[in-house]
Amino acid sequence: MSETPRPRETADEAGCELPQLTTGRACTHPAEADGPGNPHRSDGRPPQTPRGARRSDPGGRPGTIPPVPGRPTFSRALVRAVSTRHRSVRLALRVALPAVVLCLTTWQVLVSGALLEPDEGLSRKLVRALPDSVTEPLADLGNGQVAVPVLALAMTYAGWHARRAGARRWWLPPSAAGLAMAAVPAVVAPLKEWTARPGPLEPWAAGYFPSGHTATAAVAYAGAALLVRPYVRRDGRGSRWPMAAALTLAGATAVGLVLRGWHWPLDVLASGCLSVLLLAPVALASARVVRGRRSEADPPSAGDPQK
Repeated sequence: MSETPRPRETADEAGCELPQLTTGRACTHPAEADGPGNPHRSDGRPPQTPRGARRSDPGGRPGTIPPVPGRPTFSRALVRAVSTRHRSVRLALRVALPAVVLCLTTWQVLVSGALLEPDEGLSRKLVRALPDSVTEPLADLGNGQVAVPVLALAMTYAGWHARRAGARRWWLPPSAAGLAMAAVPAVVAPLKEWTARPGPLEPWAAGYFPSGHTATAAVAYAGAALLVRPYVRRDGRGSRWPMAAALTLAGATAVGLVLRGWHWPLDVLASGCLSVLLLAPVALASARVVRGRRSEADPPSAGDPQK
């Protein structure tokens, strides 16, 4: 009995060929089509694999897992150390010139050098150029009864604000300002005895170099400006008007002393240079506390470990 062979169905009629012994899929579909033949997932979602779940960055490059950390802590510490060193160098350069001028004027007074003749000639032209009713109030700005309370108020104000802001060494700038003011008589008195320079209107007296009133005014007013400057504006950068006001008051004191005839021009110049040297620690301490307060207030950047 012969059997009639059954005709095979074509691929168009059946849709798939008979199963073959292959390692691939039994039925392939285009990669763009959604459904059971999608090589990713039947519901169109990305596969549960780390590579498939990556997200590209704005530049189109594949992301990384975990995210790239921010700047290392060592690099940040190195940058801060370099910047601090640069600030120290700038401060040293700023106090170098006043130190040289102070030493030069002191030496000229001790040896009766060539600078004394033009200094005395300038003083003779300026003395009593304005009425005493104008120059005496200006000179009185250097009295301790006027200048020291201003510095004390600034010390209290700056210390209170720094402590309220959470600064670690909030007491450092006020303490430096107080020590600078205490150093004025401790430095000026020995210099007066050492140089023994007579005054413009009292040639029989001695002890006019350097000017104690000028040093008192400069340290008190400029020190107060250094203390309150970081807290007069909310952005933390400070303002320039406190220092401008302090320099105006100190300059008015020096002008009043020279015009009234109580000091030579070199006396007030030397005291101004001395004041810069005494105020350098105040400026350094105030800047350090303000920088520490800013670093504590800044939020951590992306990639920084949370504390």
